[in-house]
Amino acid sequence: MSHTTMSHAAGAAVVTSKSHAKLTMHERVIHAATIFVLTVLFVLFVAPFILVVINVFKTKADITSSPLSLIGRHGFTLDNFPNAMEKMDFWTVFGNSLIVTISATVLTVLLSAMAAYVIVRNPTWKASSIFFAALVASMVIPFQVIMVPLVSVYGGIFGVLNHRLTLILMHVGFSVSLAVFMFHGAIRTNIPAELEEAAEIDGATKWKTFWSVVFPLLKPTVATVTIIDAMAFWNDYLLPSLVLGPKELYTIPIATKVFYGTYSTDIGLVMAALLLAMLPILILYMFLQRYVVAGVTSGAVKG
Repeated sequence: MSHTTMSHAAGAAVVTSKSHAKLTMHERVIHAATIFVLTVLFVLFVAPFILVVINVFKTKADITSSPLSLIGRHGFTLDNFPNAMEKMDFWTVFGNSLIVTISATVLTVLLSAMAAYVIVRNPTWKASSIFFAALVASMVIPFQVIMVPLVSVYGGIFGVLNHRLTLILMHVGFSVSLAVFMFHGAIRTNIPAELEEAAEIDGATKWKTFWSVVFPLLKPTVATVTIIDAMAFWNDYLLPSLVLGPKELYTIPIATKVFYGTYSTDIGLVMAALLLAMLPILILYMFLQRYVVAGVTSGAVKG
């Protein structure tokens, strides 16, 4: 190799090395900026929760005077919890929320998984494509658009309001579209039809094949749908306030309004009620969070 050629090669290597160094520095800047933005967003997101936690153990006067301090002037107190539970009739409203949330979530998961399976495995049926298109289209309709007609029809004409079953069925109806969409993607991309064919060769019926082969493989999507819907049902205020009239049917979000008066609000009891309302969902998420990301992405990538 000539001296000139070696010089050009060395020069090219130096240029490449400098370009690589510049690219690495650029990537580091982007990485640092991304971490900073995510940290700021995380702090903004958890700030309300942190405020609830640090204020729930203070008196009303301390919360009003110094809401950002860790401990108030009157010290640490647990009185907010029993007082809030008594005033809102906690165990009654907790039971109502539990019944509504569990029932609606289980029905949504089971019905959506079965509907998605039928749609995916019967692509030649015109009814399947029409039904799936209708479900996807219904997701763009906001609840507020049909809120008044819904209450007028079911309350004024059919008289089926003021029942937990009505609220459960409404929750299922409003959430099944997204759930079917997620199960559809998971079944279509992640569950090969050969598994079902092998089960049918062994003598399994379609019903048994779905429950013994297909449904167990949908665990990540089931966990994701469960988390999304359980949080929505547990925290929902608007729909239960429209459907449930009698106080004995109140769910936790509706029951918290007893702490808000015309001229004053006992903010300490509100904080305690909010924390009590959040704990069940936080515990559920702790158990299922490892499946959530897998469930969200299960229908997006083949394999």
